[in-house]
Amino acid sequence: MNYRISIIQMDIAFGSPDVNFQVARAKMNEAIGNDCDIIVLPELWTTGYDLTNLSTIADKDALKTISFLQEVAIKNQIHVIGGSVANKTANGIYNTLIVVDKTGKVVHTYDKLHLFQLMDEHLYLDSGKSEGIFTLDGNSFASMICYDIRFPEWIRTHTTKGAEAIFVVAEWPKPRLDHWRSLLIARAIENQCYIIACNRVGKDPNNVFAGHSMIIDPWGDIVAEAGESEEILTASVDLGKVKEVRKMIPIFADRKPEFYK
Repeated sequence: MNYRISIIQMDIAFGSPDVNFQVARAKMNEAIGNDCDIIVLPELWTTGYDLTNLSTIADKDALKTISFLQEVAIKNQIHVIGGSVANKTANGIYNTLIVVDKTGKVVHTYDKLHLFQLMDEHLYLDSGKSEGIFTLDGNSFASMICYDIRFPEWIRTHTTKGAEAIFVVAEWPKPRLDHWRSLLIARAIENQCYIIACNRVGKDPNNVFAGHSMIIDPWGDIVAEAGESEEILTASVDLGKVKEVRKMIPIFADRKPEFYK
């Protein structure tokens, strides 16, 4: 199956959800003009890394975000990988990725598993406890958030269960841009899957962000890559290529997990 995917590489107003909703709406409307099937937003796009104020600015149970994504999805009959948002629940605040299908159904949520201590996430956010597998149109996908890509065993957990493309949403800093590119390409090659990665641009009081959102095919070839400014990156993926590559080099059949302990 073919999908035309638009990645929203946007700047994020620090600690200003109302501003960010307005910007996201405008950019999603622009992306829809590209005749895409799936739109992808970045990590923590409603608040940025204003972690110290999450108790007041986080979206309670992600209700405002879900309503917004559903409105866009239904109106335009488009699937939305809704980035991730600070989600305030009765059990804590999570960095939650939300997927809404073109009918407006919330088909998947994923709370970031690996919290990045270098940016103090562990001090303000709670770690998730669920996996990232979900389906759209009968096809198997997975979702990851930023730091997750440094854990190849977590990615492989999902591709061994059938995921043919992995959506990555991020706020990846510019000083580690080379890591971003190298890790994403490696994850595509070793899992023989598409990697569809949406990063933010711009800066906040403590960080400058890298951009370079990417779509990478199962061979590890870059289908499309953005620069370091705001951009809507659009390209097509053919999930049939995943099956072709996995048949040509059958790494999943040749695995010996009994030795991987």
